Amino acid sequence: MGIINYIKETQAEAQKVSWPTRKQTTWLSAIVIIVSILVALYLGLFDFIFARLLGGFVL
Repeated sequence: MGIINYIKETQAEAQKVSWPTRKQTTWLSAIVIIVSILVALYLGLFDFIFARLLGGFVL
């Protein structure tokens, strides 16, 4: 399989892809950002709690 054939097949497959609209991309990106922030806050809260608890044992 030559490189030219590979590029042609790749282009043909890329044309078959159902690309999301700009609105879908914006909406899904916002969801990813919001979920990432929520997970960071959730993990940060537990990190803070455990650091306080363990700090009491160490000192």
